[in-house]
Amino acid sequence: MISYQDKKVTVVGLARSGLAAARLLKKLGADVTVTEAKRSEQYECLARELGEEGVVVELGGHSRAAVAGRDLLVLSPGARLDALPVVWAGEEHIEIVSELELAASVCPATIIAITGTNGKTTTTTLVGDVLKAAGRRAFVLGNIGMPFSAKVLEMKKEDYVSLEVSSFQLETIHAFHPRVAVILNLTPDHLDRYRDVADYLEAKKRVYMNQDRADWLILNETDAALRALAAEAPARVLFFGKNAQDAEFDQNQQAVLAVAAALGLDRRACLEVFKNFKGVEHRIEFVRVLDGVEYLNDSKATNIDSTVWALRNIKKPVVLIAGGRDKGSDFASIGELVRQKVKFVVLTGEASDRIAAAWHDVVLLEQVTTFEQAVRRARQHARTGDCVLFSPMCKSFDMFTDYEHRGRTFKEIVGRLR
Repeated sequence: MISYQDKKVTVVGLARSGLAAARLLKKLGADVTVTEAKRSEQYECLARELGEEGVVVELGGHSRAAVAGRDLLVLSPGARLDALPVVWAGEEHIEIVSELELAASVCPATIIAITGTNGKTTTTTLVGDVLKAAGRRAFVLGNIGMPFSAKVLEMKKEDYVSLEVSSFQLETIHAFHPRVAVILNLTPDHLDRYRDVADYLEAKKRVYMNQDRADWLILNETDAALRALAAEAPARVLFFGKNAQDAEFDQNQQAVLAVAAALGLDRRACLEVFKNFKGVEHRIEFVRVLDGVEYLNDSKATNIDSTVWALRNIKKPVVLIAGGRDKGSDFASIGELVRQKVKFVVLTGEASDRIAAAWHDVVLLEQVTTFEQAVRRARQHARTGDCVLFSPMCKSFDMFTDYEHRGRTFKEIVGRLR
């Protein structure tokens, strides 16, 4: 394992992963500085806490002094590669790694890394549940909510970690080496960050770059681009998606069965977990029924394909609430599905104008200024037997700290409706 004793390390970002990375590094004996572009009451509070722990924090902008002369730069998942601290570190030839790479460098446990455009959180949760059902000690971490760095020092060699990983995190790995890597699917996403889908795929492919023949790569056989990766993969490959024996299960469940096979786990543990699984928060989550109208929270739908999946699986007429920070998505591409499934759309957030332009001749819609207005207007348009679906198709950062904050706010507003 790498030693961080007395190393001078700067962490970029003070959100959940950055905070966990800073605390991990301090416990490992590093000299830690955190630089955060934003300033808020929450960040001021965290800065005071970290200061008492011996961590230097700067808020409200990045200074070159926070980077100059450091041994290592650790990036939170949201940090862009063109951010000033990253540029400065590159100019000084300072090593740059993700929080994922940092935690993995001190992790003794077996890592199962799960990536893809959609289904990551559900699959990561199911893998963790199956491991526990099979009698293994398992941690469920990563982009799912709890950072890898927050729990890695609790792990032992015989433990497992089911890890949701994003393309952003994979951009700055060097030695990250999962025993099992899973790529669930690939559809256009994050095109505000990547040149095109091929560029996005290159980031995803890094999940297996350090694997060898002792490891497993699990790929979706129904996706031609992913199926083709088997020819270049250094690991042994298992496919899911076309196995007749697993046809009764959805693709997330089929991926879990493949992970279980790779790890030698009893298939019966998977079946028991599937039977009892209640879903994950913020993914087509039932909130309440009011006046015969069902309210569903799908805040985790940060791209078009997530919303497509939700619409296809809802049988009732839909009043859709959508919008947020745009990622360069092609909203017009799902116009026909929206025409078929949605009776009214309420739009809010930065992407509101772009979505309205794409759907103005497809469905009745209106644009509102605040999120609470959006929920209340959706209620007014819904009738008994309808479903109000909050499935934004966009990032949350125009109004909220993350999709969880956004989803909780939706549930709170719906809970106040009378």
